[in-house]
Amino acid sequence: MMKCGWRAMVFGVRLTWLKRTFLVDDGTWAQDAEMYIHGRSTWDPLASLSFNHPILLLLENCKTRKQFKQILAQMRFSLYKSMLHLFIYPDKQTLLSLLKVSKSISEGKQVHSHAIVTGFSSHSYIQNSLIKMYSENGDTTLAQQVFEQIPNPDTVSWNILLSAYSKNSWGSEALRLFCKMISLGLVPDEYTMVSLLTACGKMRDLHRGKSVHACIERRKSISGSNLIIGNALLDFYVKCEKLECARKVFDGLDERDIFSWNTIIGGSAKKGELEMAYHFFNKMPYRDLVSWNSLIAGYSQNGSCRAVSELFQSMTKENIRPDAVTVVSLVSSAAELGDVVQGRWIHGWIVRNLIEIDAFVGSALIDMYCKCGCIERALQVFEVVEERDATVWTAMIAGLALHGCGRKALAIFEVMQGHLMPNSVTLVAVLTACSHNGLVDQGLQIFSSMNTKYCIEPAVEHYGCLVDLLARSGRLTEAKEVIDDMPMRPSRSVWGALLNASKAHGNINMAEFAARELQNLEPDREAGFVLLSNMYAACGRWRYSNKIREIMENKGIKKTAGCSWIVVDGVVHEFIAVDKRHYNYLNHFGLLCSSKEWVERFLFLGTGIGVNGHC
Repeated sequence: MMKCGWRAMVFGVRLTWLKRTFLVDDGTWAQDAEMYIHGRSTWDPLASLSFNHPILLLLENCKTRKQFKQILAQMRFSLYKSMLHLFIYPDKQTLLSLLKVSKSISEGKQVHSHAIVTGFSSHSYIQNSLIKMYSENGDTTLAQQVFEQIPNPDTVSWNILLSAYSKNSWGSEALRLFCKMISLGLVPDEYTMVSLLTACGKMRDLHRGKSVHACIERRKSISGSNLIIGNALLDFYVKCEKLECARKVFDGLDERDIFSWNTIIGGSAKKGELEMAYHFFNKMPYRDLVSWNSLIAGYSQNGSCRAVSELFQSMTKENIRPDAVTVVSLVSSAAELGDVVQGRWIHGWIVRNLIEIDAFVGSALIDMYCKCGCIERALQVFEVVEERDATVWTAMIAGLALHGCGRKALAIFEVMQGHLMPNSVTLVAVLTACSHNGLVDQGLQIFSSMNTKYCIEPAVEHYGCLVDLLARSGRLTEAKEVIDDMPMRPSRSVWGALLNASKAHGNINMAEFAARELQNLEPDREAGFVLLSNMYAACGRWRYSNKIREIMENKGIKKTAGCSWIVVDGVVHEFIAVDKRHYNYLNHFGLLCSSKEWVERFLFLGTGIGVNGHC
């Protein structure tokens, strides 16, 4: 009797503790559901069948899958609280169910503590679920601690931790864990190999990834034709940009799913193999949104504006609704070509179809309008974006710097610091704005405070901006001193900035020094030779200029021809200097000659254009 009474008392104490400590952080969308369920002392299944039930109405009004799952998860936690209030003791299945729907570390920790109190924390299913829950919520360290408390972890436990390491970019730790697993005599399965391939793919470690591939081929228990492993191999070789190996893996698959097709299409498109990507795209039995986005992104990166537009139209005809990734590819395509007409049409389509202009889409639109010369429209988009991340602020600052609005860029930079900390790219944009607008003191102050104020160590890009800032303002000696004191090797952009500024200020000695360094850094590129030759020509030192040209010719270095292009009806017309291959060359040349004659006649007559020799 006393023994039974003692057990009942312990049971009651545990339940009381559980009820008092279970405080769930409610999601904003699911607050109504939690309030309704928690307000009832019992859950009535018959009432839940009513069509006007509040929970059913909330579920019906869900706009996304995430909201739907959030409400269902909140219902589960609310039911658990009701269960504790009714003095119903949880079992292992109850805790497993809660761990599956835990959407934050705080919720998971509460379930973990309840597992300890109820004595279920030593069960393998609970332990594995805890490792998975912590890793999925981004706390790999806690997942590792739970793993280390398991006396004899099985293959499943090792696989879950390996997967956590791989997904959270702990590649080296994943490989070390695998070696330890093998040393203990455990046999890896297909999920082990998938985690290793994921880790090698994220590290772009081709050598180790091929070793894993060889291990898969050697172990007969792991079938090479397995779809899961085949897709993992395919993804690994695509990430390492080894398309030939990826193609061999793809051709060797006995079975292919949508992931297989999308991986080979995306890899081919990203590598610039657009014909191959389009070939696979046409052969695949079913296309989803990812398939279309991969191909559109490939053509966008290649500057094929017309192909991008045609793919977009075909996509909408097949009732595939574009998402933010689709429209960003379209906007980026217009930005690279400077096609503001196409860019404005895409912007209008975004507004008409009620696609949210978030930070991702907003930064692309800002970049597009800035590159197309529409700085005012870029500022309008900037004001529309409500939740601005560092990318949005940086895009706006860089656009203002490009248009010579240095003080406006600095003003936006000051406002940004009241909302979030700038990153390394933001500081490059700000320093560029100072450099292009002669704001030397402001630029020097920002550079000197990078470590102390922004906790960012200056990289070679920042030093390049500093050299450009000083050199443009004529302080060439100080710029040279900055280069001498750099903690890393100066890059091409650093020497190029000094060379350009020296040419602009007529400092031949400094220009010769910068050109020699640039030639030593990149002996096979024409930039340093051409700049130095042009500078000699501008100073009337033709013998030196011709000498540089002879050196280029002897080394087989050719100057890249200048080119320009225009977009007409989605078709890019490219014009290269001294190139007569364009089909409409004669008409274009005649038009330019007549325009030149008209301008010269206008200037000669003195009609106000070109007064004092300025046009």
